[in-house]
Amino acid sequence: MKIENFVAQSEGEWKSMRSGHSLAFRQFEQVISKITVKLLKRNDPIVLELLRSINQEKIDYIAPFHIKWEIEDFWETEDKPELKPGSCVLIPMPNTSNSGVLFRSRGYTEPIQSLSSYYFLSDGTFILETKYDQTITEERIWFLSKLVRCRSSVVYTSKKTGIIQTSFASEVKLLNPKESQN
Repeated sequence: MKIENFVAQSEGEWKSMRSGHSLAFRQFEQVISKITVKLLKRNDPIVLELLRSINQEKIDYIAPFHIKWEIEDFWETEDKPELKPGSCVLIPMPNTSNSGVLFRSRGYTEPIQSLSSYYFLSDGTFILETKYDQTITEERIWFLSKLVRCRSSVVYTSKKTGIIQTSFASEVKLLNPKESQN
């Protein structure tokens, strides 16, 4: 798979149910969220500003996209979930047809700008590895069908000597009325 195909297949709204284990704190969490993936134009001001912020205006990139999420988090309270919104701009910079680096305006594990390496397995599974200041995160995303995808992550210590957290999510694409008639 190529990154532009992966982004096109991911575009849209997704309902996600994620379970996670924090091995460090011996806790389990259940998270329900709505995720929106939107392809951005190469000349979108938010893309150009992000590239300027890292002095990479002339870098070769394709298929920039924006992810927005709204999480119903049951981690801190069991009575009423707390809604936590967030967003991130991602800019893929391929090295080959199925691998490259991905610049993120906000990381998955640590909320800082980050550079991740990515590649695709022969079955189309997207693998993303990010080295942060304190941790290393490996994420995997694969499609079961056009409307169902799965996502898993493992958060390691900074030298990959221990596992801090694991998670698994199943995500279902939400259809608008026009799509559901086709």
